[in-house]
Amino acid sequence: MKLNIGYFADGPWSHETFHKLIIDSDIKFSFICVRNDSTDETLKNLAKKYNIDFLRHKNVNSSEFISIIAKYNCDLFVSMSFNQIFRSKFINLAKYKTINCHAGKLPFYRGRNILNWVLINDEKEFGITVHYVDEGIDTGDIILQRNFKITHQDNYKSLLEKAHIECANILFDTILLFKKGNVKAYKQTEVHPVGFYCSARKLGDEILNWNQKSREVFNFVRAICRPGPSARAFIKKKEMKINKVELIDSVPNYKSIVGVVVNKTSDSFSVKTKDSFVKVTEFEFDGRIEVGDRFED
Repeated sequence: MKLNIGYFADGPWSHETFHKLIIDSDIKFSFICVRNDSTDETLKNLAKKYNIDFLRHKNVNSSEFISIIAKYNCDLFVSMSFNQIFRSKFINLAKYKTINCHAGKLPFYRGRNILNWVLINDEKEFGITVHYVDEGIDTGDIILQRNFKITHQDNYKSLLEKAHIECANILFDTILLFKKGNVKAYKQTEVHPVGFYCSARKLGDEILNWNQKSREVFNFVRAICRPGPSARAFIKKKEMKINKVELIDSVPNYKSIVGVVVNKTSDSFSVKTKDSFVKVTEFEFDGRIEVGDRFED
């Protein structure tokens, strides 16, 4: 069966998927619609190369935009890293409705900045889910879901790189199910009656709180390392960017002043946490650091 799709997409996630789909002669891109504020030249160039209509609009739920896309008679709308909430009239316009790929293990980790939150929460795996879109936020019926291990060596960068590839793989496989007419979905309540939602991270959320256990500090720092904002802390009124900390084997738990520099080498230093201490090994700081210095609250 041939499948005519409308692609609502942006960023590296969507590029990988496009390259997998475009080689299938039974799948046709009627249009590519990017975020209204997008600077994604890759999708624009791909649309031009393959003679695909290129769209953007500040409100995809508006009567004006819906009248435009209705003319394409799409079988399926596909969302990959798009940033507008779809409403009922939009969702149901295509023959097989609208699907979305979400880098979270639904019904858990709905919402934003999921790859950051799974590391902060010390998860041992993260999920990628393709689901039908409804009027909630990441609450539609699940079509496909896959889980991937998180190791001690993983950080935001490594999870992001894996998600770019695996989101494309699972979304491609889902679209093949539609092409074969073999789509089965199940409600998220069959997994858990409630699940949970994660809010978007914002300016100020990168400030590091040393009054946590060492494992929590380690997770926080790796969760927002580059290409994220990096953790921030202040010493001697100056801001420090901290991109990596290491846990140290066999450090005893003990009470002392939290946030104090307790050891220093030529290229690292250690800081007292709530239960032990961690070694800071990647950082940016314009100033001297001495044993006994205190990070500010």
